Amino acid sequence: MKCPQCQADNKDQAKACRKCGMNLQLPPLWQPSWQWHGRALLIIYAVIIALFLVLRVALKPYVRRLPDDITPWLHGRSVPHSLH
Repeated sequence: MKCPQCQADNKDQAKACRKCGMNLQLPPLWQPSWQWHGRALLIIYAVIIALFLVLRVALKPYVRRLPDDITPWLHGRSVPHSLH
């Protein structure tokens, strides 16, 4: 095992560095579980959906509505053959 401070080689079971004396028994790094990832993704998706809905309501006055004769397929009417 190499010392993270002075890079000296030490035995794998060493409790302290033989050169600088640094404690080599550091607590393990935190590893997120699948539950943590699931909760984080749920929160992210919930925030994105809420933001979308708020912006949709806030920007509704600025949305342009197309006239019905330009988009007849949206209203169940057939398109005249002269427009094909």
